[in-house]
Amino acid sequence: MAFNKTIQMCIFDGNPNGRIMCELSNWNGRVYKISRNELQEFSERDDAENTGVYFLLGKDDNNLDTVYIGEAEKMLTRLKQHLKDTEYWSDCIVVVSKDDLLNKAHVKYLENSFYNLAKEAGRSVVLNNNIPTRSSISEYDEAMLQEFISNAKLLVNTLGYKTFDTLEDSSMKKKNSQVDFYIKAARGADAGGVVVSDGFAVLKGSSIAVSTVPSMPANLLKLRNDLIEKGIIDSEWRFVRDHIFTSPSLAAAVVMGRSANGRTEWKTADNKSLKAIEEEDL
Repeated sequence: MAFNKTIQMCIFDGNPNGRIMCELSNWNGRVYKISRNELQEFSERDDAENTGVYFLLGKDDNNLDTVYIGEAEKMLTRLKQHLKDTEYWSDCIVVVSKDDLLNKAHVKYLENSFYNLAKEAGRSVVLNNNIPTRSSISEYDEAMLQEFISNAKLLVNTLGYKTFDTLEDSSMKKKNSQVDFYIKAARGADAGGVVVSDGFAVLKGSSIAVSTVPSMPANLLKLRNDLIEKGIIDSEWRFVRDHIFTSPSLAAAVVMGRSANGRTEWKTADNKSLKAIEEEDL
């Protein structure tokens, strides 16, 4: 049986780009979004030193989203230590329990779980140098923490960060995303994909062209090379996992190794283009 969840959000100082607190009905967790320069204001919260996990969010030199995933028994104290780091982060998301029921084993389990989720989603460059250790917990605690993870993911997404969203989570799909689309083209391109709410997903196992045309724009070439360097596309030119692009055209360009109009290149098994299906839905 499915139950609706009510999200409660508090925007401090009336600034949607500043501090925000989110909660869910019937859940003892609490999620804060805090900018780097607002830690002093966060220190005024009664739960600022609660035990929990945190995500430091920013951009790298290539303008790609980055995330560092950590845990802390005293949250504010740990975050202040990160102010000494180079400025690789601009915002922080903090996840704690309102009644401070989380212990060290719990947050080590959460840290490892969120690390693996971020890696699987492939939405951000994960900056952790090491894989966080996964603590051993009871079956009861694991069930509790799985619900904690699910609720935290929902609120992180609500705050505008898709760091942990996989294709399965994006079954916030559009009407026509129930249809699979395909590209078979020159130089070995053979890919499948679906439309999702925040773009277009190329599916695991899809093959890209083994080479690019000389006229491929530099930004598209860089996008393709970044996916290869990050291991999202392997040495056999295949996607090792589902990957969501912001548009069908970017997805088609990476697959085909050239500029492409994704709305006309992606087609169903009966040769109907994405553009044609979109026009039918109007």
